[in-house]
Amino acid sequence: MDFSWTEEQEIWRRTVKDFAQKKIKPHVREIDSDKKIPDEIIKGMANLGLLAPTVSKEYGGADLDWTMACIAAEELGRADISLAIPVLYLVEAAWGFIFNRYGTSEAKKEYLPKVTSGDNFLGIAVTEPEGGSDIVGAAKTKAVKKGDHWLLNGEKMFISGITESNRWGGIHLTLARTDPSAGHKGFSFFAVPLKNNSNVETTLLEDMGRMGISTGGFSMDNAELPENHLIGEINKGFYYAMEGFSAARVLIGATCVGASEAALELGIDHIKTRKSFGRPLGTFEGIQFPLTEHYANIESVKLLNYRAAWTMDKMYKERKFSHHDVALAAAMSKLRAPVYAFAVMNEVADWLGATGYTKEYPIEMGIRGVRSYSIGAEGTMNIMRIIIARELLGKEFLPYK
Repeated sequence: MDFSWTEEQEIWRRTVKDFAQKKIKPHVREIDSDKKIPDEIIKGMANLGLLAPTVSKEYGGADLDWTMACIAAEELGRADISLAIPVLYLVEAAWGFIFNRYGTSEAKKEYLPKVTSGDNFLGIAVTEPEGGSDIVGAAKTKAVKKGDHWLLNGEKMFISGITESNRWGGIHLTLARTDPSAGHKGFSFFAVPLKNNSNVETTLLEDMGRMGISTGGFSMDNAELPENHLIGEINKGFYYAMEGFSAARVLIGATCVGASEAALELGIDHIKTRKSFGRPLGTFEGIQFPLTEHYANIESVKLLNYRAAWTMDKMYKERKFSHHDVALAAAMSKLRAPVYAFAVMNEVADWLGATGYTKEYPIEMGIRGVRSYSIGAEGTMNIMRIIIARELLGKEFLPYK
């Protein structure tokens, strides 16, 4: 066992941290207020290789492994506690990897170089208005082959990047039924462009947090796609989606670590200098004991998370683990990371007192942003528990069969 970082990993962390602290952190409040990530930050991320960095170099990516991808996610979370930029990062890193792995060469050449350069957005569209976590049972979106093209009908909701995709162009990897009688084996994945698509209508929702990246949905009425916009094999879409979700969950864990460490650092600075009853707040056991618990919790999440990234790297590079191993490791990280991060931020807000309820400190942005990760982004907490139980007990114990 070796818990040290390689020289390459150390250099990468310093590089991303330097960029994030200098170019992103000073603008986080502006991003939250203006509900937009400035173009100069997008271009800076592109120049550093932070947009879909897991994509191969052939298409402008950095071909990062998952440990390196998590290091970047952690540092972006540390700089942007609102988690808007980390969401942009993790969505493109996770689903850009899936598109790079399974997409057709024609579609990848059309979109991926523009994604890695910051000129296109790449997102994921699985959730439906009535579906939520029940992807298999409630999904109604369908795709039908007509000659040399596909026709898609249906609606997706609670999707990240609607405004960005409409403004920049790009695609959302969209799950649709191609064999309604086959259950989870009857889904396929498609690359659906939203911009200038007359058969796609978009809508926006206003989230409570992560204001710098949009959320909404889109409906498709006979949306026509070229044959090469099918991703991978027909009726294998559910498996590609699950693979992508595991990747995204690991990156979520890393962003939570960075954001919670930033919050804890802010809190520590405050309790060391703020005095009450003639003594620094940090001298009171009622402050010290929660501090130690939160610190230990975040350290445990960090270990869980980087072990999950290591498991992914071993699977993809050496085939030493299976997708089931990865799903278990990713679900454990996702089960703990958002909950512990939220608890840290909530505690620090208590330490700050009345000022913690104002916008003088960024902690309220963190509380609003990180809550999305436990409510539903990439799976609810109970879905994580179901995944873990499935891997421990076997598929025959799934509660929904």
